[in-house]
Amino acid sequence: MTERRRIARNAAFVTALLVVMLGVQPLPVERLVAIYVLLLAAIALSSLTRAAQGPMDPTAYSRFEAALRRRDGRPGRPPELVRTERELTLGAASAGQLQTRLLPLLRDAASARLLARHNVDLARRPDAARGLLGDEAWELLRPDRPASEDRHAPGLSLARIDRIVERIEAL
Repeated sequence: MTERRRIARNAAFVTALLVVMLGVQPLPVERLVAIYVLLLAAIALSSLTRAAQGPMDPTAYSRFEAALRRRDGRPGRPPELVRTERELTLGAASAGQLQTRLLPLLRDAASARLLARHNVDLARRPDAARGLLGDEAWELLRPDRPASEDRHAPGLSLARIDRIVERIEAL
């Protein structure tokens, strides 16, 4: 819609509103005319402000929209990778996070590998699973592993987590 049409439409609306208000007369006529003049002045100021900004490019983005847009065209890192990295970091930081977040993730991965490649269920055939996983990985991944007494104690070292992950991948 062009600027002239917008001004004409708004002025016509305000004028129609004045006519209706003059017919109903909820306020004195002087006050209605003052409100009418004030609304026309607001329409004029709005138009002048738009004109001072220059012609608007319909494809241009506002600064807000530009800030929301991604800086580069490259896709971001997959959310699953970001989540897994967070679980690894938290598992290394505290025993509580290791028990509740990282070990279930590693246990699921080991269980899936054991079942798919060796037809061994981690929970139903623990002896076979222990033989395939090795003692170090089994102690962490066994389903009946007791919870840590001190949930705020340090978790596993990243080197040890790396060995466990390599052992799961080697299955």
